[in-house]
Amino acid sequence: MKQDWKPGTMIYPLPAVLVSCGSTPDEYNLVTVAWTGTLCTNPPMCYISLRPERHSYDIIRRRMEFVINLTDQALARATDWCGVRSGRDYNKFEEMGLTPGPCTVVDAPLVEESPLSIECRVKEILSLGSHDMFIADVVNVRADDRYLDPVTGKFDLAASLPLVYVHGQYYGLGEAVGKFGWSVEKKKGR
Repeated sequence: MKQDWKPGTMIYPLPAVLVSCGSTPDEYNLVTVAWTGTLCTNPPMCYISLRPERHSYDIIRRRMEFVINLTDQALARATDWCGVRSGRDYNKFEEMGLTPGPCTVVDAPLVEESPLSIECRVKEILSLGSHDMFIADVVNVRADDRYLDPVTGKFDLAASLPLVYVHGQYYGLGEAVGKFGWSVEKKKGR
């Protein structure tokens, strides 16, 4: 039996990411975002949704660039802290001992400690209500070579122990239960 609840956003888990922005060290900021995701493969596009009152909102709106930095379990404390403290009051990179690194395409810092950083250029901003959605083109991806297979060059995101957000809680991912297409894969020897 199921119960009816008021409408709400119960699509979980979501990646808990650190979004970095700003073009000069005195403007650099980090904001924790779980309202993020993929929009399109070709061209590669993603989004973040932010409340207009967030400090990073004005920086991103003005600069029209940002970086989505995936987080891992080692970044859990910093991820939470950057979501509850304002960049108006703190230098979040310094407070959390994180390293702003150069991007290849966008004029914003990436988080060196992140396993994967996605450089984004804003294409459109949609006002939705409590949040505005920044729809962005992915213009470059920076992968930490610690997670690259030395033979295939494939990125092993699972090895980085990704951090996810589930309705007010942070979790690490559990064990893999399958891979894409495994349910219809032909068994060897048949």
